[in-house]
Amino acid sequence: MTIGGGFRPASRRSGLLGVHSIGEFVLSVPDVSDAEKFYGAFGFDTRAANNQLALHTAADGYRWGRVIGGGRKAMHHVSFHCFEEDLARFKTHLEAHGVKVLDPPPGFDSNGLWFYDHDGMLLEIKVGVKTSPNEKAPMEAPAPATPIRTAPNRGAVRRTQPRRLSHIVRFTPDVDRAVAFYSRVLGLRLSDRSADAVAFMHGVHGSDHHLMAFGKSDAPGLHHLSWDVPSIDSVGLGAMQMADKGFSRGWGLGRHVLGSNYFHYVRDPWGSYCEYSCDMDIIPAAIDWQGLDHAPEDSFYLWGPNVPEDFGVNHEAAGA
Repeated sequence: MTIGGGFRPASRRSGLLGVHSIGEFVLSVPDVSDAEKFYGAFGFDTRAANNQLALHTAADGYRWGRVIGGGRKAMHHVSFHCFEEDLARFKTHLEAHGVKVLDPPPGFDSNGLWFYDHDGMLLEIKVGVKTSPNEKAPMEAPAPATPIRTAPNRGAVRRTQPRRLSHIVRFTPDVDRAVAFYSRVLGLRLSDRSADAVAFMHGVHGSDHHLMAFGKSDAPGLHHLSWDVPSIDSVGLGAMQMADKGFSRGWGLGRHVLGSNYFHYVRDPWGSYCEYSCDMDIIPAAIDWQGLDHAPEDSFYLWGPNVPEDFGVNHEAAGA
């Protein structure tokens, strides 16, 4: 099954060991109430309990993330999903590469494999549903309001709600080291990069152009979480609904080069971003994608407004 698209055969690349999806992230923030306001406005079904906020997509109820309160803003961990037959292989694989398997952190019991990445961030590999796409979904066109007018009345538009998590972009002091670790240990592959400034990685069993990406900084941190929506209208309407709730800082509307997706970024209360994204390139399991090194002007965006001066600032580094 692929989340957001009903039941379909899960693609896989025969003989290759690699995670197929991001299953969930857990983010620590100072105050969960701030998270509830932001993510609720963004379009999630938010469920709060015991100083923890769960983020579910409204259409299918899938839990993509949890926000826990009480600490400075930082990614607590990211859980990746693998096929059931690969979990034992991953355990052997981790041990063979000298990666120490840990006990689950308190409050997060599971049968997965827990370990630290190259920057000391906690990761988990566990058996789970394939949330990454096997094929590209068509971009939705606006439904005509009348036979001669396409745009609906503003009062008739649907609230933008994310369909699924597309990717996570993290800051790292060493992009090459990040690429080496996530390819060697998790089985991701390089999609594209620009020198040592940024690198994008996809799943070998079929995924978006990137599941994970890494941008250069002087410390680890979260840059953004990217959420798939069905149309350019959804991107624009999402930006408007966030501005209506007081979250007007961000960047967009624009279109990226690498990945090709249309975007609008909204700055969260802690200095990172959530991205509304649509029409991203897909790398199917059957394709041997050749990752290239692109010039800076060909690696960021095709069109859009000027980039905010602090868009690339790692606020976790500033607060460390």
